[in-house]
This record gives sequence, structure tokens and C-alpha cells, in this order.
Amino acid sequence: MVTIENLTKFYGSNRAVNHISFTINDNEILGFLGPNGAGKSTTMNMIAGYLPMSDGTVNICGSDITKDPLKAKGNIGYLPEIPPVYPDMKVKEYLSFCAGLKKVPGSKRRDEIERVMKLLKIKDVEGKLIRNLSKGYKQRVGFAQALLGDPKFLILDEPTVGLDPNQVAEVRALIKSLKKDHSVIFSSHILSEVSAVCDRVVIINKGDIRAIDTIENLEKSFSRTLVLHVKVKGDKAKAASIIEMTHGVREIMDIDDEGSSIYEFKVQLEGESDAIRDTIMADCIRNGISILEIYTEKPDLESVFIELINRPVKKSGLEELLEETPDESGADNGEAEEEKEEE
Repeated sequence: MVTIENLTKFYGSNRAVNHISFTINDNEILGFLGPNGAGKSTTMNMIAGYLPMSDGTVNICGSDITKDPLKAKGNIGYLPEIPPVYPDMKVKEYLSFCAGLKKVPGSKRRDEIERVMKLLKIKDVEGKLIRNLSKGYKQRVGFAQALLGDPKFLILDEPTVGLDPNQVAEVRALIKSLKKDHSVIFSSHILSEVSAVCDRVVIINKGDIRAIDTIENLEKSFSRTLVLHVKVKGDKAKAASIIEMTHGVREIMDIDDEGSSIYEFKVQLEGESDAIRDTIMADCIRNGISILEIYTEKPDLESVFIELINRPVKKSGLEELLEETPDESGADNGEAEEEKEEE
């Protein structure tokens, strides 16, 4: 298990990460989401021990990253957003070098390098200079070094950047398979990818955690208004009347005429969708109207993400007071920041 408590990072007076806490359970893939500048990479760099924290603790499989860094880092495999590859090395040479840094025993090193090359399908380029590889291959070589030594905890920052669709599918399947023996924190801007592989997600913005939960629970919690889509073939007016008169229908929001007497109704509901859907289907069929398609529109991770990152964070009284208090030069904090940026 990996435990992050009260993790904080200041760059001068700018607080990039604000006292965040969460855990990554054994055999779990945790999605780490946020817009650009949210503090994702800073957080993962601190978890990996690459960047010093301003406050807080990071415990990796029982070892504190600041008190016992060698033991903690021995359990970490890290793929940063920009793969840490050496362009003047050949692929196998680079992996051998990384295996030495990770103290993989010499007797096991060859087999371990072969294992990760096979997993990432880079065996065919093992003798090539990294500088001559495509961006996708460089990404996979970086991923391979993260897996060397079979660490218990993997930090993957945008692991599918630069890969073609086929490679993305392969790496996605690999990440899912890693869950059997590893804990994984996985950052990506491709939300469909996160939905496909992650057990839970942490959504962060401006250094603050906005949500921690399963994707299913987050989607349910944001399902305030149910919308039913009903595609029918038949008389438009009759279908509209049946739908409008159904108990639990608030209003018909839109009607799309697709031609050939086919219409799609977008309906706002105020009750349980299953009962309303069944009633509409039965009444339409009874009146000679064919149901071609009927489904409930549900919020997805993308809509949840957008709403959460745009929701204002309620500040404490002390924070508001500090923001309103002028500094010694007579300028408030905002003016001071503007002056700093101009410099």
C-alpha cells in the first residue's frame, strides 16, 4: 500500500500542491486526473522522491520516502511524462544500464531485460540507437525501464503519449495486467483510457483534490437530471403526445427529424427511468408506433471531470483574510503576482 498524507509543495510563495492525502491500495490502479497545471506531475515527482516536498509524508510499502529513501525507491518503477532515455545508447544497452542502477542481480539481469522487452514488444529494436527510434518506441523503452526489477509500485505519467491506436490498446492491456502484482498510479488526459483501466480516480485542480472515488460512484453522484432518448418510427404528433403524457416525464427537450417518419425525442425525466421507459415503450407499441432505440443518457467521466474542475473551492476564513491583506509595499497579493510575472 502507498499512503500520501498532507503532501504540499511551494515554489516560492506559490503553492502548487495543497495538503493532499490519499492512498493507493495493493493490486489497485488509481487514476490521477487534472487539467494542465493542476499539480499532477509535481505530486508524482514528490511521490517518487525526485522532487523534495514542502510538507507531508509519502509511505511506499512501509518505507518513508524521506526517512528511508533507498528502501522506498527500491519499490518504485517510474515513467515520467518525458521518458528518461539516453539517445546515444542502444535499447538493450540502456536497459542493462538501468538494471544496474536498480541493483538487479547480475545472474538475473539478462532474463529480466528479456522479460521487459517482451512485455513492451521492443525486442525487434534492441540493437538500435534510441535516438533513431520513433516517439512511440522511445515511450515503450521508458516504460520498460520502469518495469525492471519488478517493483511493487508503478508511477505512470501519460504512458501512452506518442503511441498509435494499436500500441495504445496493447499498453492499456498491459497496465490492466500489472494490477495482479502491483499498485499503480496512472495519469492520463485521455479519460476514456482512465475509465477502461482504473479502479478509482483522484481528480485534482490547482493543487487541491476535488474528488476521490470509483468512476461509477462519481457518475452516479452527478446524475441529478435523467435524460431519456427515444427513437421511434411512426406518427410524430401521436408519439409526442404519448411521451408527454407519461407520468414522470418533465418535458420533451428536443425532437430530431431523421426522415422516413423516424424521430428522436430527447426527454427530461423526474423519476425512475426504468419504469418510465417501460411505460413509453408499451404505450407506443399499443398505438402502432415502433420503438427503434431507447436509452438513458448518463453522465460520463468527462462531464464529471469538467464540472469538478470548474467548481470553485470554498476558502477558509484565514485564506480569505490573507488574500485581502495588503503586503508591506501597499500592493495586494494579486498585484504583487502581476508585478512578479512582468519581471
